[in-house]
Amino acid sequence: MAEYNRTQGVFCVGIAAYTRVSDRTEAAMSDNALSSQKNHRRLAETLVDRFAQRMRDGVLVRGEKLPSEIHIMEAEGVSRTVVRDALSRMQAAGLVETRHGVGTFVLDMPPPEGFSVGPATIATLSDVLNLLEFRLSLEVEAAGMAAQRRSPEALLELKRAFDALLEGPQKSGTTINADFQFHLKIAKASGNAYLIDIMKHLGTKLIPRTRMNSAYTGQSDRNAYLAGINTEHRQIYNAIAEGNVDAARSAMYLHLNGSRMRLRRTQALYSD
Repeated sequence: MAEYNRTQGVFCVGIAAYTRVSDRTEAAMSDNALSSQKNHRRLAETLVDRFAQRMRDGVLVRGEKLPSEIHIMEAEGVSRTVVRDALSRMQAAGLVETRHGVGTFVLDMPPPEGFSVGPATIATLSDVLNLLEFRLSLEVEAAGMAAQRRSPEALLELKRAFDALLEGPQKSGTTINADFQFHLKIAKASGNAYLIDIMKHLGTKLIPRTRMNSAYTGQSDRNAYLAGINTEHRQIYNAIAEGNVDAARSAMYLHLNGSRMRLRRTQALYSD
């Protein structure tokens, strides 16, 4: 009986030790998986940057067929998964199109001497950050002009756009188009035709929401994120409605700069 108890004790100790080792192994595997995922994202992002720059430099021209996946893998030293992820990102950004059974081709790019800010040039997080800086230089003043010049009709349109922005998640699950319409109505309220044209030219690419969604995977995180964004939009609308020029400029600056800070945190997450 004593021998049995000693054996049973050794067995229990062995099980406990195995459990601790197993837990540590699972934790290490989880950390490795997370690290691998971040590395994959970083490699895909870097590959998109390289191809986008080659397009801007004219090394890859519109209509030109990209190298095969295998060639890109060998030339860049990355896996097929990374290559396919990068190609998918470029497709989503409108940089390339894939023709089934034929290959992937560069889409038309703005001519070098023309206005180079457009949907086809906004491919990476760095591009979106640069665009937000560009928007800061335009939309802060646009908000001030809207507060000063808005007509009753323009203010009504802006109110409708703001209401649609609040209702977006319930109606369609997304607020990207409603967000763009809100900023477009501010440009219209400013009365400056050039501002309106620039906003229309850029379209929904103005809104970095698609870049941010990947960083807020949980529903509670997404709800908190949207609530914060809508608070910023409400402050902009209220200032314009009250005709407070300085408050409108300040609210727009805080909103766009906040988006820039959030995007930088996303960029840091991908590069860790």
